[in-house]
Amino acid sequence: MKMLLFLCLLLVGIHSNIYCYEPYQQGVRNQNQRAQGNQNMPLQSVTNSVCRFACCFYKEISSRENNGNVFFSPLSISTAFAMLTLGARSDTLTQILRVLCFNPRQISENDIHEGYRQLMQMVNRRNGGLQLNMGNVLFVLDRLKPQERFLNDLRNFYEGEAYPMNFKKADQAQLKINEYVARRTNGKIRDLVNNLDPLTEILLISYIYFNAEWEKPFDPKYTKMSKFFADGNKVVEVPMMFGMGLFKHGYDEQLSSTVVQMDYKGGASAFFILPDRGRMRKLEKRLSCEHLSRLERGYRQNVFREKAKSVFSLMSLCYSVIKCFTIFLHFFSGSSVNLYLPKFTLYGTYNLKDILYKMGIMDLFTDKADLSGITGQPQHRISQAIHKAVVKVDETGTEAAAATGMEIVPMSVPVTVIFDRPFLMVITMDKTILFMGKIVNPLKKN
Repeated sequence: MKMLLFLCLLLVGIHSNIYCYEPYQQGVRNQNQRAQGNQNMPLQSVTNSVCRFACCFYKEISSRENNGNVFFSPLSISTAFAMLTLGARSDTLTQILRVLCFNPRQISENDIHEGYRQLMQMVNRRNGGLQLNMGNVLFVLDRLKPQERFLNDLRNFYEGEAYPMNFKKADQAQLKINEYVARRTNGKIRDLVNNLDPLTEILLISYIYFNAEWEKPFDPKYTKMSKFFADGNKVVEVPMMFGMGLFKHGYDEQLSSTVVQMDYKGGASAFFILPDRGRMRKLEKRLSCEHLSRLERGYRQNVFREKAKSVFSLMSLCYSVIKCFTIFLHFFSGSSVNLYLPKFTLYGTYNLKDILYKMGIMDLFTDKADLSGITGQPQHRISQAIHKAVVKVDETGTEAAAATGMEIVPMSVPVTVIFDRPFLMVITMDKTILFMGKIVNPLKKN
């Protein structure tokens, strides 16, 4: 049985100008206005902001990676810094909200936190065949006393926990923190914190763990070594998985890319985006939240148009209405695809301090930071912000048995899609982007 594992952590240590949305417009509605009866507005607003933040962050990080692999969780990063806004004040608060793609004139701070609360509940619900666990924890220097309101909001909105810690004894503190993280991530990350600074006063960790089974798993016996044309002229031999079945797919002309959707048990989906040869830069330049949001709608319409002629021509060959109706259903639930996808494992580690500073969160990392809502004292700033993410894609995963069998497909000429060159991957659940990445070389793990 095919399993997919994603693990993502964000680490922020606190010591003693690119924005994701348009500038404020005249005439926008007041932050306290809300369509009556629309209780989902906070969740929808947060989901949209996470999407916009994902595109902004991806473009910033991909420009730094020198054509290397990219993998991160925009949801984990966004959630961690949204938590910080519970204690942020003045310009520090404004900068964080802007980079997280929130317009204070369009949504109140309370609605932002309410949206994340709803999102946390949605993400952490139990689903058959899917393990998804997201959480947040605050380790606070034992002599500091966080404000009661901050602690209450941390628990109520973000399911967050706070623990006193003696950072002066750095080795002992580091061991306790790493043990906590290992337990919360099913042992997948055991040494998150290294060389802990004894001057640390507050340590914030946000994690997300995702382990899911494909609805249509691959069979390992069909995996063969094959060429993968990495960026430039480099060619590497990679284990290429093969699957034949009904997959939702289409071609996006604006992105010059082929899109294939693979679903997981439990409600999550993976979108694999393969640009035409030499078109990766075009794809990255045009990538937007609007494009990601319409991926599913767009290719479904394309599949409809592409298959309509075939359906109606086959109708004339049907021997009965029942047979005809059966073929019709097959075509519109997807189309036959010969899919070739490489196995890969990626470890993404990013210093968010430099990245987010350039994106517009500046005061937070300097003496200008105002986080007085946490402890009642303003003299705290972020000195460390680390994001770690892990993805492993193969037939069996780390906790599953091998897949068996092939899917029976309707009698039609299958489309062949071969992911033998750099491509993007987006993992979503209930319209929320959980993970995003670029696979340039499947053999490189870092």
